[in-house]
Amino acid sequence: MISDGFQLTVLGSATPYATEDNPCSGYLLTGAGARVWVDAGSGTLARLQRYARLDEVDAIWISHLHADHTADLLTAYYAALFADIRLAAPIPLYGPPGIADRLAHFLTNGPTRSPVEAAFAVQELYDGHEVRIGELALTSRAVEHGMPAFALRAEAGGRSLVYSGDTAPCANLTELAEECDTLLCEAESNQAPAEGEQVHHTPEDAADTATAARAGRLIVTHVGRFLTPEQAVARAEARFDGPVDHAEPGEVFSNHRSRGRSTRSGQPTRPWGVPPGGRRASNGEG
Repeated sequence: MISDGFQLTVLGSATPYATEDNPCSGYLLTGAGARVWVDAGSGTLARLQRYARLDEVDAIWISHLHADHTADLLTAYYAALFADIRLAAPIPLYGPPGIADRLAHFLTNGPTRSPVEAAFAVQELYDGHEVRIGELALTSRAVEHGMPAFALRAEAGGRSLVYSGDTAPCANLTELAEECDTLLCEAESNQAPAEGEQVHHTPEDAADTATAARAGRLIVTHVGRFLTPEQAVARAEARFDGPVDHAEPGEVFSNHRSRGRSTRSGQPTRPWGVPPGGRRASNGEG
């Protein structure tokens, strides 16, 4: 792996529960001297171990506290403290306010609070939170999901990936995604609600956010059960001029300037902003 590159591995993208072949939301960012587990939905810890042991993960980043994005933190706690893992220090865990107590309340079954801080060094996210893991810069922005929720921008070597987390279309996400190489955007809703609060993107919304942000590539993820991935991609393609993919479990997307090899199947990885066999989409970088 070249020193300035990083790649996205899809651990899972199902909602609201895992399928037999697709865990819930979870991704691994690898490269630039870092391994970051992004969202920990049910089933993702098992898939993570294809690529890294838990004690090789440099940080965990959590978008919001719904179970399909956090459930495997509970089993990660047991793995970190009571199994074959020997941590040199607690794993840095970046998540919404209250994440430590939420974990402890679930894990505690007696008068003594479970020591979640022995497994995780918790830092609560806030709008504009910035941290560097190795050479990978992570910026978080608050988004609109009816509860504390955050989107993430990861940058290294002049390349960028933005992950929406779960959110309705909102200005903070569009601003965070400005001219990113790749926007990984949820598309859970089949259609925008006729009335009431919207808390998810439709595929069309994801395309509109990518267009407004001038993203180079759109990857739709977290597609709801009333759509197939193919339908979601087709609907997004009708509204976005750049390449559109679906976040298939095991897929590896790379921002390397030359093609790499997939850790899953030996197939070429997908460079940011480059359609399969095509030219780089225009994203302000020429």
